[in-house]
Amino acid sequence: MFDVAVIGAGAAGMMAAAVAGQRGLRVVLIDHARRLAEKIRISGGGRCNFTNIGTTPANFISQNPDFCRSALSAYTPRDFLDLIRKHGISWHEKHRGQLFCDESSEDIIDMLRRECEAGKVSWRMPCAVSEIQREADGFRLATDQGPIEARQLVLATGGMAIPQLGATDFALGIARQFGLKVVEPRPALVPLTFDPASWAPFSELSGVALEVCVRSKPEGGKATSGRARGVAPAVFLEDLLFTHRGLSGPAILQISSYWNPGETIHIDLAHAQDLERELLDAKPGSRQQLGTVLAGLWPKRLAEQLLATLDSAAPDLATRRLADVPDKTLRRLASRIHDWALMPSGTVGYKKAEVMRGGVDTRGLNQKTMEARSVPGLYFIGEAVDVTGWLGGYNFQWAWASGVACGRALAG
Repeated sequence: MFDVAVIGAGAAGMMAAAVAGQRGLRVVLIDHARRLAEKIRISGGGRCNFTNIGTTPANFISQNPDFCRSALSAYTPRDFLDLIRKHGISWHEKHRGQLFCDESSEDIIDMLRRECEAGKVSWRMPCAVSEIQREADGFRLATDQGPIEARQLVLATGGMAIPQLGATDFALGIARQFGLKVVEPRPALVPLTFDPASWAPFSELSGVALEVCVRSKPEGGKATSGRARGVAPAVFLEDLLFTHRGLSGPAILQISSYWNPGETIHIDLAHAQDLERELLDAKPGSRQQLGTVLAGLWPKRLAEQLLATLDSAAPDLATRRLADVPDKTLRRLASRIHDWALMPSGTVGYKKAEVMRGGVDTRGLNQKTMEARSVPGLYFIGEAVDVTGWLGGYNFQWAWASGVACGRALAG
């Protein structure tokens, strides 16, 4: 009989196990994988974007957006930095508050393993759990290493993103088993795809990248009806990447977490300029072709394709001299460049998604402890919970914060 069984030896699970173990609780950490913490290992190009120094609740999406406040305020990025300094891990800030290891993601994995060892955590790995039963004094787990009993149970098995690394919906199934609601899961931080026929003209631009401002609604427009609170219209200034099937890059990964099927996304392809004014001011006497003018903004093949696509009423725009283009046409073109509206057909799915959006409905959990309100002793932490961070280290910070909140709250 253990005080705590933690299922899932990833970021949140190891953190919760370590904190609870170091408080003197008897903890067993269970994972079905043969290799420890693969998602940590591959993150950040192998250097683990382990947090973002600017983390706030506003960087997270949830149908219950206030839920994450307590855990995030109780365990901040600076608290995690104190931990990695204790272990002598060197790090650097790369971009907009994103912190990475100088050497390798293995440094974070080794640190968490050592923290678990300091808490005398017992390991069962690889070990698959086939059944969980509620008993009078806790929980009984049927595993391929024999039965395990624990007074408290923590689900830290993550979401369904990157199934090739063993990701499953195990935690969601357990939540449903015990009567908890689940917010519909979807791939997030994921490239978007478009109808092959309509995207064909742009597929040849695969590999072209540029900085854009992307929105989940037009500037000044109304939010799509039916949006959950917390899934509000969003704006990101990041790089966009054209692919054979659609769009990727940080800008698209960010907005994908807010996108729902049937909705459009809106891209400002010239966010740093007042294109209408610049074109009208440059027009008098200009002998340059419009395609050449816009090639000063983007790669020429992108400029030509956009001109051919954005204004079907004037298909020869790219080759027309700027001086010969009517003011009305220039205004219409500038407006469409500043608000290129696109309706994705879908995403590339969980295989390429960085995280899962949705999960265990947080309205059924205690925000300070992560315990299920209707099932005392049952906890859910990390990605399995309906709290999804932006790209840039936020999801790791949620893993650390929710893991610590749970680890501190578990009863001795």
